[in-house]
Amino acid sequence: MFARPPMEQRIQDLPYAERPREKLATLGPSALDNAELMALFISTGTKGRSAITIGRDLLKKYGSMGALGALPVSELAKEKGLGLAKASKLAAAFELGARVAREQMQHIPLDSPELIHEFFAPQMAHLATEQVVVAVVDSRLRHMGTTIISTGTVNESSAHPREILRPVITRGAFGFILIHNHPSGDPSPSRADEMITRRVLEAARLMQVEFLDHIIIGKPSSGRRPYYSFRDTGIIA
Repeated sequence: MFARPPMEQRIQDLPYAERPREKLATLGPSALDNAELMALFISTGTKGRSAITIGRDLLKKYGSMGALGALPVSELAKEKGLGLAKASKLAAAFELGARVAREQMQHIPLDSPELIHEFFAPQMAHLATEQVVVAVVDSRLRHMGTTIISTGTVNESSAHPREILRPVITRGAFGFILIHNHPSGDPSPSRADEMITRRVLEAARLMQVEFLDHIIIGKPSSGRRPYYSFRDTGIIA
């Protein structure tokens, strides 16, 4: 006869100090790894898999917290061991984290491609389709709000200058930053990216608002930056 594999240890069977909730209460949230933090929202495991293991399996499958956070609730709910209720809790946790990050950035001028990338990459770098957003800023270049302009297919997205400028005008903003992602991970601009950038630049000049930059968000790779800035290349001056 074949020996049965040992049953995985349940969270309630762990030593008291090693359980995620008790560990957080004693040492603080930074003492928990990502899977342990996720386990607090997953709450319960399934037969043979603890909530911590479910979290670790999800991280292994998708590669990062950012990739998990970009999943629609409907997709997350299909993962074994989750379902709609647990997926909703995780999605709420990811959104709370994103909102805290946005609040913290409200007081920091978005005056460099590096900062813009740092602000938006966690939300956009792992999206499966292209998304175009407009971030509006005040005269001190502080973030006032973000509007999703369009969501495209894996290979393309479309946005008319009129739609891009609409939130800038309606909010009475000083200027704006155009941002979109490349799901392939390569932030190099296409000819369509260059064309829309030039069209938006012309429209912004007519409307007398500042077009500060167009950032394409990709993914980290050896030998290249994870983003592309049209200001850095001189197209936007």
